[in-house]
Amino acid sequence: LWLADHQANMEISMAFSEKFLRIPLCRSPHIHVGNALRMDWCSVLTSEKCSYILGNPPFVGKHLMTAEQNSDMEAIGGDNKGFGVVDYVAGWYVKAADYIQDTHIQVAFVSTSSISQGEQPGVLWPLLFERKLKIHFAHRTFAWDSEARGKAHVHCVIIGFGAFDVSRKNLHDYDQDEEHPTLEVVPNISPYLVRGGDWALPSRSKPLSDVPPIIYGNKPTDDGNLIVEEVDRLQFILDNPRAKKYLRKLMCADEYLYNIPRWCLWLEGLDPADVKVSPGLKQRLDGVRDFRRKSAKIPTQKIADFPSLFAEIRQPKHEYILVPLHTSETRRYVPFGYFSSNCIVHNSCSCIPDATLFHFGVISSGMHMAWMKQVCGRLESRFRYSNRLVYNNFPWPQSATEVQKAAVEKASQSVLDARSQFPGSTLADLYDPVTMPPALAKSHNSLDRAVDRCYRKELFPSDRARVEFLFQLHEKLTAPLLPVTKAKRARRADSNE
Repeated sequence: LWLADHQANMEISMAFSEKFLRIPLCRSPHIHVGNALRMDWCSVLTSEKCSYILGNPPFVGKHLMTAEQNSDMEAIGGDNKGFGVVDYVAGWYVKAADYIQDTHIQVAFVSTSSISQGEQPGVLWPLLFERKLKIHFAHRTFAWDSEARGKAHVHCVIIGFGAFDVSRKNLHDYDQDEEHPTLEVVPNISPYLVRGGDWALPSRSKPLSDVPPIIYGNKPTDDGNLIVEEVDRLQFILDNPRAKKYLRKLMCADEYLYNIPRWCLWLEGLDPADVKVSPGLKQRLDGVRDFRRKSAKIPTQKIADFPSLFAEIRQPKHEYILVPLHTSETRRYVPFGYFSSNCIVHNSCSCIPDATLFHFGVISSGMHMAWMKQVCGRLESRFRYSNRLVYNNFPWPQSATEVQKAAVEKASQSVLDARSQFPGSTLADLYDPVTMPPALAKSHNSLDRAVDRCYRKELFPSDRARVEFLFQLHEKLTAPLLPVTKAKRARRADSNE
């Protein structure tokens, strides 16, 4: 408020050519300087006398917090499992929730959008719901350019809440126009800032639906010794001809998206005789062993005795869909792709073995993309695809007919065919919103319509409509059966009486 007052005074000064200043502040009887996560808020103002709490807590990601900030979060989170994954702003939510118990205080915080995405809602919001919190209004994700030096550009949300319910809940959306958000009055606002219930997605080890499992890629933990770059490949083969048969294409996220060849030594079934006549191969194995032995991690030290093998092996036996775990937030679709089992999946990717064209089509559609963008995490601003949150929680169409599935498969093949028309372009080029070829865009639009109709007859008007529908479907699929059974028993007992 002082800052806004100062800015207004500067405008007046410019208009009337006369300075009007109240900064530096001379008096501040009600300003308390301290660590807001450590101090007792009632020592500043008792909750009985408080009506509103407004705040813009520091935007510090979980990986960027200082030792002091981590200590603050430990004090706030206590023994709550997983609290270490949330960003610094989450501490203010918990602190405020405790402060406003049994009151009608209204709270609103500007927060990083991560508070309603990825793994954080599943950790933070159950704690808040235990404290009877209800979201009263929300401004969905919008870009905020700070007026401070450095012009910080961050994606923010604004969440208003209290420890009591209200009849009118306003949801502001910036998808159509960043300057003029749309307003919708909804019955309830979920932690993902869409129409929905007071619950958050769990981390699932298996898919919610009956679909092929998704698995992580293979992790080398080798200090680069099992990796052969394209510029070194020919010379390595000349120096070690017996090692050529062990070279495999390595599918890494960036290399896949930008069509950069990369190779690895896949040494399952390695013949010791081949090592003896291949000095370059032996040198690399020695490098793997030495690197792992020096590791501070006990599991890594233990696998030092097996330098020919990747530290973690999860290579599919059959054809699979490659899933890059990180991709640009500017892309409308994540470009998934098919590969044979001879191509080794790096741990910068996941994969879905034995997936059909129907599976490819559903995860490549606007339906799955809307879900992914809502529930995935972020690395900086890039999307971070999560096996356990995005894929395993995704509600697949439950009653799609064979005709509808065939339509999805046909549209999926059309997407792959459209890509093949541009062999000189990388997937990064093809899926750039500026350079995406019309043929590929039309194929994806057809695929979107085909997948939409697997869920319902009417097409979805927006991504938010898709997400809200999917959350409702998720809630139906995960609804506990026991209460229904009890209700049926009660009705039967009544009828018997």
